Amino acid sequence: MTYTGRCACGAVTLAIAGAPITARQCWCRQCQQIAAGGPTHNAMFATQDVTIAGDLSGHEYVAASGNTITQSFCTACGTPVMGQSSARPQFRVIRLGTLDTPHDIKPLMAIWTEDAPVWAVIDPTLEQFPRQPPPPSTPNPS
Repeated sequence: MTYTGRCACGAVTLAIAGAPITARQCWCRQCQQIAAGGPTHNAMFATQDVTIAGDLSGHEYVAASGNTITQSFCTACGTPVMGQSSARPQFRVIRLGTLDTPHDIKPLMAIWTEDAPVWAVIDPTLEQFPRQPPPPSTPNPS
């Protein structure tokens, strides 16, 4: 399974040579800020499967989980591209909006739902976690 993608201006490109570990929507406050009030929609891939070309800039912060998160975005257009947790260097969290369509990835869970605004509509068929979900299994080396 392979995926490709790009930022809005095309200055950053992605090539992913593997299946997602999981896919989810995140309602934490930081994700709401970068997603204009809604959740971010993300797929988690093994770090070694993700190749990114182009200039990224990043912003680090300590999340409510206690982990240091680095949000990476295109320096030219500002498109959010990727998130990285200090607790899980073996994974890259790719924003679904950067992936070329069509693709087969859809969220399987909603996380940090306790931070969702009162008007949020969360798909009841998704597995839900009020805060941080348990870590996914480490992928087998390729």
